[in-house]
Amino acid sequence: MAYGLKFAIKKGPEAVDYGVMPLEGLWWSDDMADFATGNRAAWRWTLMIMQPQWITPELVTQTMAEVASKKAPPALESMRFESLHEGPSAQILHVGPYSAEAPTIEGLHAFIAEQGRQRRGKHHEIYLNDARRTAPEKLKTLIRQPVA
Repeated sequence: MAYGLKFAIKKGPEAVDYGVMPLEGLWWSDDMADFATGNRAAWRWTLMIMQPQWITPELVTQTMAEVASKKAPPALESMRFESLHEGPSAQILHVGPYSAEAPTIEGLHAFIAEQGRQRRGKHHEIYLNDARRTAPEKLKTLIRQPVA
């Protein structure tokens, strides 16, 4: 979808070219202890790719129809186009495999508490590399936590 939208804008009357943004994920659980214990069956998530201002709901609908007519990925019917207004956040860069993020996340949470802030909202990750093409020890992930 992200590349379909990119090429639709590039070929359209706007003729704008842009780089597709990295994959992002929001993570949560009804019981936050599920993350510490590794109970992945209880994890909830939403994956996202930020879109530039030129992308409209109409273009998304049109591109979804085009993608569906070719080879629709299983997740196509659950895709949606919406805004995310996260507000103030603390973030840190984690370098290494996703499975080794826990100490980085704990450090971020400690920093938030030291600043007298409270965590709120969903844990947010921005994946700066393609995990299919990057060695696990070289993966770069921005870990973001909204704060109040």
